[in-house]
Amino acid sequence: MATIKFQYNKTSLQILEKNLKMRVRALPTIKSKESALRLEVKKAKTDIQKLEAELERKIASYDEMLALWGEFDTSLLKVKDVKMSIKKIAGVRIPILDEIEYEIKPFSMFNSPAWFADGLTSLKDLAQTGIEREFYAQKLHLLEYARKKTTQKVNLFEKVQIPGYQDAIRKIKKFMEDEENLSKSSQKIVKKKKEQIQEAEI
Repeated sequence: MATIKFQYNKTSLQILEKNLKMRVRALPTIKSKESALRLEVKKAKTDIQKLEAELERKIASYDEMLALWGEFDTSLLKVKDVKMSIKKIAGVRIPILDEIEYEIKPFSMFNSPAWFADGLTSLKDLAQTGIEREFYAQKLHLLEYARKKTTQKVNLFEKVQIPGYQDAIRKIKKFMEDEENLSKSSQKIVKKKKEQIQEAEI
């Protein structure tokens, strides 16, 4: 249980009640964010698995033409720029791949093998899938981190702070109740003594 610092007075009680109310009110929102993030993490994992399977399939199909790729000029294609935007998913800023710009070096269609043009298309396709996979990996990393932090906050509120505040409020109320009862008892005793003195004087 949380160690909540407090004093045995009304001001401290009001502050604790305000803090408790705020956490109790915020908890359902944090919980729904956590479940939304959990769902997004699951979706991102599925997307990555699909992209990895696609990447492996494409690499396997290129392996079949390994002898041909040996004569391919790899300097013909270069990734010039990767354009991206930011999208909020369950309150988390995620980079989204918009477009990949390639730079293709001019080459002679007459002096190069006929399949070079198709080779460039295949290579661009492979690069696209590889870069997309990296974006999804980053998305998954950010979502998992946010989910972990949100789960920690849910646990902190649910298991530590809320019970801690409730316990502190209970202690203050008990103390103030005891103090009031003590005060009433002492007032009764004083009143009774006064009455006894007055009776003795008569």
